[in-house]
Amino acid sequence: MKKFTSVQRVVLTLGFACSASVLLFVLRAIRYDSLDFWFLNWNLFLAWVPLFFVWQLTKLLKTKPWLNWQGIVLTILWLGFLPNSFYISSDLIHLQSAAAGNILYDVVLLLSFSINGYLLGFASLLIFHQALLKRLKKRSAHQIIAGIILLCSFAIYLGRYLRWNTWDVLINPAGLLFDVSDRLLNPSSHPQTFVTTLSFFVLLGSTYTVVWQMVQASKSHRS
Repeated sequence: MKKFTSVQRVVLTLGFACSASVLLFVLRAIRYDSLDFWFLNWNLFLAWVPLFFVWQLTKLLKTKPWLNWQGIVLTILWLGFLPNSFYISSDLIHLQSAAAGNILYDVVLLLSFSINGYLLGFASLLIFHQALLKRLKKRSAHQIIAGIILLCSFAIYLGRYLRWNTWDVLINPAGLLFDVSDRLLNPSSHPQTFVTTLSFFVLLGSTYTVVWQMVQASKSHRS
């Protein structure tokens, strides 16, 4: 019988957890004859995309340097899709429109998708973090990860309030650049930008720190 590697076991477990989220959606759709929250499935699919790109990147780095065109493209693609993993948690805002009779079920449904999105995002971030540590000093690697988490937090704001998405980088780069530059050049006119970005930065940063320490503790225990 084939034995799975630790990485394969993690991916399979993530697949199982995400299947549970989809099942919750299907049961809700059948019970209430409604496709409300169908977008959660698409958002969860997008949360898998950066994990695929970082996996391809780590395979590439076994034989080639990071600073070649393939490594740069994979890194940009990974960074471009990474915020989608954490964006799902902002869908909790839709609880405002949940019917009183099924609000508790909707809480479970949205939490299920949000938690799995975070798990996928943090798994992807951990792999990238480890790759950085093999090539940079620890402090520099940590700073880059902090910067990435800050960018993801800002991207969540752009997606939730301004309705920009990953595809707009290619479809409408001028409009996206205008909105971003306007908020950076006129911060006092856009207080919500910084409140939302800082809130998610604190949430993502503190949670990732716990995940990182748990992984390091697990490694120490095995050794």
